[in-house]
Amino acid sequence: MQKAGQGMLFTRLSNGLEVRLKAVHTAPVASSWVWYRVGSRNELPGITGISHWVEHMQFKGTDRFPSGQLDRSISRDGGYWNAYTWLDWTAYYETMPADRIQLSLDLESDRMRNSRFDPEEVHSERTVIISERQGHENSPSFRLSEEVQAAAFRVHSYHHEVIGDMVDLETMTREDLYQHYRRHYTPANAVLAIAGNFDCEDMLKRVEAAYGDMEAGNPPVLRVRTEPIQQGERRVIVEGPEETEHLLVAYRAPAATHDDFLPLAVVDSILAGASNFNFFSSGLSNKTSRLYNSLIDGGQAASVSGSMVATIDPYLYQIHATVRPDRRPADVLHVLDEEIARICEEPIAPEELERAIRQASALFAYSSETITNQAFWLGYTCMFADYGWFDSYLERLRAITAGDVLRAAQTYLRPSQRTLGMYRRTQGGHDG
Repeated sequence: MQKAGQGMLFTRLSNGLEVRLKAVHTAPVASSWVWYRVGSRNELPGITGISHWVEHMQFKGTDRFPSGQLDRSISRDGGYWNAYTWLDWTAYYETMPADRIQLSLDLESDRMRNSRFDPEEVHSERTVIISERQGHENSPSFRLSEEVQAAAFRVHSYHHEVIGDMVDLETMTREDLYQHYRRHYTPANAVLAIAGNFDCEDMLKRVEAAYGDMEAGNPPVLRVRTEPIQQGERRVIVEGPEETEHLLVAYRAPAATHDDFLPLAVVDSILAGASNFNFFSSGLSNKTSRLYNSLIDGGQAASVSGSMVATIDPYLYQIHATVRPDRRPADVLHVLDEEIARICEEPIAPEELERAIRQASALFAYSSETITNQAFWLGYTCMFADYGWFDSYLERLRAITAGDVLRAAQTYLRPSQRTLGMYRRTQGGHDG
């Protein structure tokens, strides 16, 4: 057993389940998260989207907790729940009154091993997920993002969207889903993170009672292939009838544990406004960022945003701009390239660096305020690093210098290391 500071307890059960407990006595609430180390990164052609589909099936119930009962039980006790599938992980959570959190322990331990995958439910959910995919395809920004991601990753399984390719959604079987579930939904491949108004030692006993008798399961075999070094800029053009045009530029970015990750995050804060690494909390205004000033105030774009995510393997730093009706994607790219050249050539002024770090720090603090968010961070960091990544984040962020920022910009914001995508309208439009 390893204790990690006052009011926290980190340990691993004999079956391999990692347990992260944090006592927070500010409100009579507790939030429990189960994280599985499986996402679209673990998928191969033929089963793309399977992790997301399995997540859907987890809400179809077990013999102990039939599907209709789940919502009623949690709502009756004043709680809420949800789930999310991403590149590297799948997560489930319940936030409840602290004296009702046992329901979460019972529910999640039960569906870790007893989800039914009824053939009729699989069939009906196929329709739901295909409809979800079709809904995404109605968005030009999704279609552009998918093409850019596919062009950026030719080998690594970050190549495909989390929802998966339509051909796989149409052909995957119930047995495919069930075997994926049995392979990855095991104690040895999971992290249980709970924060709230409880005693850690008492909560650990309850966790052991709920999960301790489960078999560890065999470690899943990972078939992740390393992406080769990019040899030059890649460009994709997507066309469609929508009036609004878009520009998406995706640069190679380091993994979350790389020393350059936070310096590049500060570059992001300067250029487009700090990215929020917490998927379940909101962001801040980016009106003081360079790209807002040059693209929006400059009359080129209707909106602009940057996106960095914490991942196991090197991923992408993306800048997305919605082009004004009287401009072209090429116009926006010209201004964007001027700003990229400036941040790569000119040292950052001390006051601008201080403001960027302050904004990134504030966003990080806001994303950690609620009990739900504190439980989120307990488990989330285990998906790509460890809790020390979270614990030392602000200290490491504040230590970043103008030299670090310049080096990160020069290293990663190179044309040869980016994939550039334009969405252009095809009816009544113009060339981009």
